[in-house]
This record gives sequence, structure tokens and C-alpha cells, in this order.
Amino acid sequence: MNYTELKRNVGKAGLNMREFAELIKANTNSITNLATKESVPKHLAIIATLLGEMVDKGVEYKHLFEKMDLEPQRARGKGSFTKDDD
Repeated sequence: MNYTELKRNVGKAGLNMREFAELIKANTNSITNLATKESVPKHLAIIATLLGEMVDKGVEYKHLFEKMDLEPQRARGKGSFTKDDD
């Protein structure tokens, strides 16, 4: 799946890309940076496709993500340096 198709499925689920990132506790930049890739990771493609299908079938999904109590994704490289590394 390419980014355009990911975005279409996310939109079908009633979300924009920032809201999708927040829902899955991913870094927003990590999601939007996928626009430069040839294809998106399959786990994100699966999630977006299932969300779109759930909405088509009238299934509410947001409460399921709230129940999971997912840990937020840390930005890569963030906090990897200490003061002593200067």
C-alpha cells in the first residue's frame, strides 16, 4: 500500500493523518514522513484498512484503542545524548 491509499483509508475512518497517529500512539512525523516512501509498513496498512472497513460496517472503534492503553512512540534519537556527550 502506498501513502495515498493509506491516507484514503484513514480518511474513510473519519480521521486525518495527525488523528491517526494519535490514535495508534505513533509520532505524527513518523506517519507523515511515509509520504516519501514507496510503500507503507504493512502493520499500518492493515490498521488503516480495518478502520475504514469498520466505519463502513457501522462499527465504533475508538474505544478499543482507549482500552489498549498503548505506550506513546518515542521520537527516534530523542534523549539519546547526555550532557557529557557534548
